[in-house]
This record gives sequence, structure tokens and C-alpha cells, in this order.
Amino acid sequence: MRFDSSERPWGVPIPMNKLLAALAITLMSSAWSPLLTPAAAQSSAAVRGLPDFADLVDKAGPAVVNIRTTERAKSADRAAPQIPMPEGMDENDPFYEFFRRFFPPRQGPGPGGPGGPGGPRGGGNGGEVPRGVGSGFIISSDGYVMTNHHVVDGADDIYVTLTDKREMKAKLIGSDRRTDVAIVKIEGSNLPRLPIGDPMKTRVGEWVVAIGSPFGLENTVTAGIVSAKGRDTGDYLPFIQTDVAVNPGNSGGPLLNLDGEVIGINSQIYSRTGGFMGISFAIPIDEAMRISEQLRTTGKVVRGRIGVGIAEVTKDVAEPLGLPRPSGALVRNVEGSGPADKAGIEVGDIILKFDNKAVEKSSDLPRIVGNTRPGTKVSLQVWRKGQTRDLNVTVGETEPEKSARAGGDKPSTPGQGGNGALASNAYGVAVTDLDGERKSQLKLKSGVYVESVDPSGAAARSGVRQGDVILAVNNQDVGNTRQFNEALGKLDKAKTAVFLVRRGDSASYVPIRPLASAQ
Repeated sequence: MRFDSSERPWGVPIPMNKLLAALAITLMSSAWSPLLTPAAAQSSAAVRGLPDFADLVDKAGPAVVNIRTTERAKSADRAAPQIPMPEGMDENDPFYEFFRRFFPPRQGPGPGGPGGPGGPRGGGNGGEVPRGVGSGFIISSDGYVMTNHHVVDGADDIYVTLTDKREMKAKLIGSDRRTDVAIVKIEGSNLPRLPIGDPMKTRVGEWVVAIGSPFGLENTVTAGIVSAKGRDTGDYLPFIQTDVAVNPGNSGGPLLNLDGEVIGINSQIYSRTGGFMGISFAIPIDEAMRISEQLRTTGKVVRGRIGVGIAEVTKDVAEPLGLPRPSGALVRNVEGSGPADKAGIEVGDIILKFDNKAVEKSSDLPRIVGNTRPGTKVSLQVWRKGQTRDLNVTVGETEPEKSARAGGDKPSTPGQGGNGALASNAYGVAVTDLDGERKSQLKLKSGVYVESVDPSGAAARSGVRQGDVILAVNNQDVGNTRQFNEALGKLDKAKTAVFLVRRGDSASYVPIRPLASAQ
């Protein structure tokens, strides 16, 4: 066979060295094809495996609804406060529609009044003032609709619009602020509904779909992946984090897996602008369904409580206390005569298990306790003085939230009983004894009062301040200055120690790092 280096049959010149190189690559590829085939097959399979959401949306879309809420204006002067349209914003601005729909002009005469562009429905006293729009989805064929609490909170009237353009007035069955779940009811039968999935089986990296009404644009579909699970952004919810585009108006809509099952309710976004920035959060549907059952049955949610304030357990705290790893919930305070107090739980305990469920981090405890029926007697395990102890507690019922008590962080005043001696030490903290009256007032069995702190000392750098009460050093209680200094004398100055410090009505472990390692 002869190769012409000057011209190919179709008239394109090609150098001989390039032609020979191309031929060699072709022969090598043929020789190694058995080894290359699996990778090629995998690549081809990956391309073929990309999801097509069209069938999923066709099936799930009819069960997703738009929710519009209004309130009744008593008069033009008493209409709901409105946020004015930003100066200079016109119809060409990308955020114009957002402000028009969510913050319509106040009711009254003029361009924004009744009959004017963007004006509220109705006019005069008792007219309906738009509050906002959101999303929801039907969970039963007889018309129960799940959405977010913040979508319907404060609304006088709720309107649900289906994909076939039917608009119905809805009745609020119940709403729970803490979990941001609400249930409304529309009249109907044989309505399309969404199947409920299991978020526990959902894996990070899986494709998910959101359907809702961002900026009032009904039945908008966005897709992405699950970015993380168990995100703690509230006391009672381990959120599902996704990168699905969620914007104002998506709230209350479903987060669906590729089987068309609801695994979450789109609820929050992380944003510095008010719009989507790549991170959104959904309420796990199993948590929401537990709440919905109570709302449908009684119209309210009943939660368990044991009467403790808690904090996270860090590595710096766990190691000096002999805890094998940082886990559990640190008890910062115990409500007097509450369930925990009656069970023998003490400030400084670390709750490791509740009702045989492991407490990996402090935020696990409120969820586990909250899901326990009040009146139930359960076992719990605490870490105290270097060992575990098993206790039994009868769960109480959560009371309405109370305002934080003022002055909780005011420093205590020192007592003048005991030897009254002032003790200073290598950690830069001077302490004195507490008298019996002060211990009784603070309901303390032991402790020393921090009279002063050396600003350049290890204790000050770790956050200890004048007015604190030190209850224990590592696992040793301190009842007076002598015991305190004896406890300090046993410490390895090259290792981090922890002081159990009472401040106001709560206590926490404060890691005290040696000066050599303090930053």
C-alpha cells in the first residue's frame, strides 16, 4: 500500500509524520479495546441514566396547589403595614413582580388603591388585603392540604388553587410554629394526592424535584440533588439540605424523589439577598406527618418535656471528663421541681441516651423528648463524674413559650461565710467561699465565687469572668477555696482542663487551655 504525503484523495495535504502517528493511535486503541470497553460502557450508561423528570411532573403536578392568603382591612388607616416599592424600580426590573405580588400598595385612593394596578381585592372597610402566596400539596383525596405555618400564619382567609384553575376557600385545621407545618382543608373528593416517601432512605447525592409557586408562578418545577441530611436549623427538625432552586412562594411545596414520593416540605433558604443562593432546606416528611396527625385529630401539637437547658459537648470538654468521644447533651440548668429535677438529673450531667435512643448531639434531645407522649416513664443514661448512670424520668408536657427572664447573666454577689479567704492560682482566677444563704438562693450544693480574673491569665482567655460561680474542676466538685486549689493542684498543666461554671441561671463547662497553647 502506498501513501501519498503530498495530497489525500479529497485534496487536503497532510504531513506523513502526522498520518503515521494517527495510524499508530488507531492500532493501539484496537489492541487495548478490551481494557477500555468497561470505562466506555460506564460513561455511556451514565449518560443514558440521566433523569427525565417529565413523567414524574405529569403524575405529581396535579396534587401541588397554589395558596393565596388575605387579611381583612378594617380601614385604610388600619391596613396591614406594607413595604414600599424601592425607589427607581420599574416594570423592567427583575424584582418588580416580586414586590408587586408580596408587598402590594396600601389600600386607599390613588394608583395603588381599589381598582388601581396591584391594588387589593375589594375596597373600603372590610376589603381583602393580599398577604402573600405560597405552595402546598394534597395528602388525602378528601382535601387535606399540607403547607408551611409561615404561609398561613395571621391570614384571615386562605384560598387554594388547583392546576385545573379551580380556586377554593380553605379552612385552617391546625398550625405548628415550631416545626413550621400547617394543615388546611378544602372541600372535594377523589382529589389527586401525593404518596409519602421515607426520607431516611434518601441518600446524599440523589436527584430531587421541587414543585411550587416561586414569586407566584404556579407549578414551577426545579431540580437538584440532596446536599446533606440532618441539618440543625431549629430545635425540632433535622432538615434536608438541597441545591434545588427555592424562592419566595415555593414555601410549603413538596420535595419529591424520583419515584414521585414526597420526602420533604420546602421551607427555608439560605440567602443574603432574599433570593435563592444555592442552598435550600426541606422539613423531612416523616416529621411533618407526625405533626399533621396531631393537627388533624386535635388541632394542636402536644410535646414532651423534662425541664432542662442543654448545650453541645465539644472535644475540649469530653476529654478532661473522660468521655470516650464528644457526644450527648450537656445539662446547663435544671428546672426546680420539674421532671428532670425529680429524676435526679444534675447540672453538669451529660445525657447520652433517652428512651434507649442515642443522643449524638445536643439538638437530638429536644426532638426525642418532644416526640415522647407526656406522662410516659422512660429511662435515660447520663455521664457523671467519669461514669454512666441510669435514671428514670416521667416526661411532662411542653408549656407555652415564655419570655427570657431579664438579668439572667447578672453576676452573683459573693458570700461572706466560711473562711472568706481569697485564693489566687496559676490559672489567673481569684475565688472566695459562698455562704450558706447564697448557696440556698442559687440552689447549689457546692461552688466558689469568682472574685477577680487576671486579664492575661488562662481563665480569662477562656471566658471566665468576675461574678461566675465555679462548681467543679474536671470531675471533682469544689465546695470551698481549699478544695478548689487542691483540685487545681492535681491538674496536668500541659493539658486542657474544664471548669463547670454557673452564670446567671445556667451552667456550662468552660475549657481552660494552658497558657502555652492559648491563642
